[in-house]
Amino acid sequence: MAGKKKAVKYASNWLNASIVGIQFPVAIALGYFWGKWMDGLFGTEPWLTIIFSIFGIAAGFVNLFRITAAAAREEERLSKEEETSDGEP
Repeated sequence: MAGKKKAVKYASNWLNASIVGIQFPVAIALGYFWGKWMDGLFGTEPWLTIIFSIFGIAAGFVNLFRITAAAAREEERLSKEEETSDGEP
């Protein structure tokens, strides 16, 4: 039973990390379209599109680093937990 719980924890960790593939392009697209809308509103084309696209790219990278760091910490915690439980009878 304990092995099944460990497998679920590892799968959950990798599932959380796999969301990066969705969040990265969504952040970029949101920045682009927000900038495009603002350009239409203020007549500043293409400057706000460029600026908000850069913000979207930055937000995508921030999410990438946060998620991968959290996944690495969780992976390390699970491996330490596994090491300590292996030594117990």
